Amino acid sequence: MTQAPILYSFRRCPYAMRGRMALWVAGETVELREVKLSDKPPELVEASAKATVPVLVTPDRVVDESLAVMRWALGRNDPEGWLAGDDNELIARNDGPFKRALDRYKYPTRYPDEAGGDEETFRLDHRTHGLAFLTDLDERLGSSTYLCGSNRTLADIAIFPFIRQFANTDRDWFDAQGLPHLQEWLETHLSSDLFKAIMPKFDPWKSGDEPIFFGPGDPT
Repeated sequence: MTQAPILYSFRRCPYAMRGRMALWVAGETVELREVKLSDKPPELVEASAKATVPVLVTPDRVVDESLAVMRWALGRNDPEGWLAGDDNELIARNDGPFKRALDRYKYPTRYPDEAGGDEETFRLDHRTHGLAFLTDLDERLGSSTYLCGSNRTLADIAIFPFIRQFANTDRDWFDAQGLPHLQEWLETHLSSDLFKAIMPKFDPWKSGDEPIFFGPGDPT
């Protein structure tokens, strides 16, 4: 039996989500090791000094950045043509300024020096910063079903988990915004078979546990 790559992951992490979705659509089966972020296994730290998920350990390399995991998987097999929508500029906006606004909107107590004693104003200011990106995405989706055309691609999957997290911070507020195209796009991803397939719950992994093989096929 061929040794399956090992994937250190955390179910609710948006970076790990996009890695798992790319691996799944590429037909890659991995040995999944669910990580408890407050108690990371030493094997994860040994594999990657960053010790942030996802980390993919293959027989010949360690891939410890989520977009690199996506591109590694799709470079091996890209049945839906996701790499045609590898929009670096759009993904960089998501991973840079939008993610910064998301973190401060969702977790304002983590930034007391920046908040200056007024966490609620700080939080809402960053919600407004994030909304600007959402508005741009909604406009873009007004002329195409997905971010790079009529089919989902890498850009959609790389960005979707972060939009999900932003929306879930205050779902009533998000649903009340005039973002019909983005809201439909988000619901399409949330209800997809792909997203459902990569979201089962597993107990945190520890050394000696029986391996959990995760993917659309078997590891042979």
